[in-house]
Amino acid sequence: MVDRVRRLNGMPEHIRNIGVCAHIDHGKTTFSDNLLAGAGMISKELAGELLVLDFHEDEQQRGITIDAANVSMVHQVHDSEFLVNLIDTPGHIDFSGDVTRAMRAVDGAIVLCDSVEGIMPQTETVLRQALRERVKPVLFINKVDRLIRELKLDPKGMQERFVKIITEINRLIRNIADEGFGEQWQVGVEQGSVCFGSAVHNWALSFPYMKASGITFGDVIKAYETDNYEPLAEKAPLHVVVLDMVVKHHPNPIQAQKYRVPKIWHGDIESEVGKSIIGCDPKGPVAFICTKIVVDKHAGEIAAGRLWSGTVKSGIEVWMSMNKKSVRIQQVVIYNGPKREIIDEVPAGNIIGLIGLKNIFSGETVSEGQIEPFESIKHIFEPVVTKAIEAAKPSDLPRLVEVLRVVNKEDPTLFVEINEETGEHLISGMGELHLEVIENRIRTEKGVEVKTSPPIVTFRETVGIKSPQEVEGKSPNKHNKLYFLAEPLDEGFREAIRSGRIPEGRIKKHDDQLVKTFVELGMDTKMARKVKNVFNGNMLIDQTRGEVHIGEIMELVNDMFEDVMKAGPIAREKCNGIRITLVDTKLHEDTIHRGPAQMYPAVRDGIRGAILISRPYLMEPIQTLQFEAPVDYMGELSKLIANKRGYLLEMHQKGEQTIVKAKMPVAEMFGMTSELRSATSGRGVHYLVDQSFEKLPNELQGKLISQIRQRKGLKLEEEQQA
Repeated sequence: MVDRVRRLNGMPEHIRNIGVCAHIDHGKTTFSDNLLAGAGMISKELAGELLVLDFHEDEQQRGITIDAANVSMVHQVHDSEFLVNLIDTPGHIDFSGDVTRAMRAVDGAIVLCDSVEGIMPQTETVLRQALRERVKPVLFINKVDRLIRELKLDPKGMQERFVKIITEINRLIRNIADEGFGEQWQVGVEQGSVCFGSAVHNWALSFPYMKASGITFGDVIKAYETDNYEPLAEKAPLHVVVLDMVVKHHPNPIQAQKYRVPKIWHGDIESEVGKSIIGCDPKGPVAFICTKIVVDKHAGEIAAGRLWSGTVKSGIEVWMSMNKKSVRIQQVVIYNGPKREIIDEVPAGNIIGLIGLKNIFSGETVSEGQIEPFESIKHIFEPVVTKAIEAAKPSDLPRLVEVLRVVNKEDPTLFVEINEETGEHLISGMGELHLEVIENRIRTEKGVEVKTSPPIVTFRETVGIKSPQEVEGKSPNKHNKLYFLAEPLDEGFREAIRSGRIPEGRIKKHDDQLVKTFVELGMDTKMARKVKNVFNGNMLIDQTRGEVHIGEIMELVNDMFEDVMKAGPIAREKCNGIRITLVDTKLHEDTIHRGPAQMYPAVRDGIRGAILISRPYLMEPIQTLQFEAPVDYMGELSKLIANKRGYLLEMHQKGEQTIVKAKMPVAEMFGMTSELRSATSGRGVHYLVDQSFEKLPNELQGKLISQIRQRKGLKLEEEQQA
C-alpha cells in the first residue's frame, strides 16, 4: 500500500487533496472511515465503529471530531490509480478553526449534508470557509435511509427533497464564491457532482453510477422496505461512487494552484518562486505551509501541511517565516490512515508532515531561502471566552507552562497567555465546550491536574468620534515629539479586513491591487499609499510630510501601535475598528537620541492619549444563534432568550419545529445548553450562525470597565479620564 502511495505522490495529475466538511452530527467521520475501509486502509468490519480519524480519546467518548486528521488512500478509475489525501474536519462550531486551516491545504471539499435536516447553519459556515480559500465543492447527501424509514418518502418525494437541498447549496455557492467561480462551481445531479447515500450503511449513488449499473431509487426503497439493504453496499459501494466523483470533479494540484495561489500568496507571481508556486513545480524552490501541528510523544512536533512548490528531502535547510530562522528538516512523513510513514523525499502538490521544525506555528510558511510568506490563515470566529488556569499542585507548574505551549501550537484558535511571575495563565477559546475539551486533554493526555476559574468574556475597545485635537507623545529625553489622531475605522474597511480582502500585516510596499481596494472603499489614492499597518482590524496611517528620519523610526511606531492595539487604554482589552493617524513629528537629528527606549513611550502615550479623547467604549461579543424546538416550547424559548439580554431576529415554523434566530451576548450564555435543555425538556438545540462585536449598553459600560480593571490589577483612576 505504502509503495503505491510513494509512486503516486510523484504524479501530481493523479493527486486529489480534499476535505470533508459538514454540520455537526451529519455523519462526517463515519463517512470518512467507510471511504478508508473501501480503499483497503482499515478492515471493513471495524469501519464506522472504529472512528479511525477520531484517534484522541475524548473524540471517541464525545462522539464528535475535534481535530482535523489527515489520511491518504489510493483509488482506481478504469486503468489509472489516483492518490486521494483526505482531511476530516470538525463540524462543531467551537472547533471551526481546524476547518479553516484544513481548507488551506486542500483543493476540493465534499460538503456532507443530512437529507432530513437539510442545509444547517454550520453547513453554511464550512462552505463559506472553503469558498474563501477557493476550494471547489461537491455535495454528498447523507442519511438517505432516514427519508425512507422515518419519513416514508416515495422516489418522487425523495427527488423533491434532493432538489431543495441542491438549489440551496447552489444559491450559497453563487453568493459566496469569488467572481467567476460562483457559476462555474454549481453542483448538479446530471454532471455527477452530487451523490446520495448512507454513510452508516456504506452505499452511495450518483447519476453516472446509476446509469452505468442500472440501480434506481426504487431499488433502494425496496431494499429498506424488505430490510435487505446490506447488498446495497456491494452493488453501490460508498468509496467507489464518492471517490469516482472526487477524481472527476475535483482539480489536481497543478490545476488548482493556478487560481488558488494569487488569492493566498501576495508575492511577485512573475518571479522564479512565484512561477514555481503557481506551476506546482517539483524542481523549484521549496514552499510549504503548515496547517496543523501534532505533538507526538516520540517524534516531537510534526508540522503537517501542503507542499506548494519544490521537493522536500530530509536534511535540507529551510527558512521559517514567523520564527525568522533557518532549521534543518530531520524527517519527511506521508500519511497512511493515522499512521505516519517516513519517506526520503516528496514533490510539490502533496499533503505531508515535516519533523524537526522546532517551535513552528500553524500558518507558518517554510521555504528554501526567504520568500514572501503565504497570507495568514483567517479564522471565521475569534476566541471570546477566557478562563484562568493554574496547576493544582505547585510542583506541576513548570510542566503546565510547557503543556500550555504545546496545546496552543496544536490549536491556534486557542489564545494562551502565560504569566510566569504570577503563575496564573489565561486560555481563551471559541466557547465553553472548546475550553472544556482543552482542560480535559491537559488532564488526561498530558497528565497535569489543573484548577480553572469560571469563564469570563473578552471585550474589545474602540472609539466613538474623531479626536477633537492632536495628542502629543513625548520621549523621556524630551527631544522627540509625535502627534496622533484616533477615529473610528469605516465599516467598509472593517468588513474588508474581516473577509480578507485587505490582508493584515505591515505594509512595506504598496502593490496596485491593495491601493485599488483602498480606493474602491472610499480612500483617495494619495492616502491609500500612506497606510502602514493593518493589525487586528485596526489601521495605522502615516501623514507626516517631509520628515527626513521617518523611515528610520517607522518600525518602532509599528511595534508600539501593535502593542496598544493588543491592550487598549480603558481596560487593556484588544482594540478593534480604530484608525490611528500619525500627523506630525519633531525628531532629534541624532539617531542615538531616538532609539527604542525613547520612541516606544512617545508612541505609546500619543496613541493611548488620542484614543482616550475620542469617546472610547467597550464592545462585547454577540453571537447569532439558531434555536430549534418543538412548537409547544415556543413561549419557553422566547422567555429564555429575553432573560439573557437577547433579541429575536426571525422566527418560522418547519413542520412540527419552531426555528428561531436570535442575537445573544456571549456574557449571558454560560450554562446555556443545560438551561435550554430544561426549558424544552431536552428537545431544543442551538447552533452558532455568526459572531460579531457590538457596543455594550451604556448603563453597563462604567461597571464593567471597573470590574475588568480590578480583575487585572490596574489602577482605577486612569479610566476616569475616559
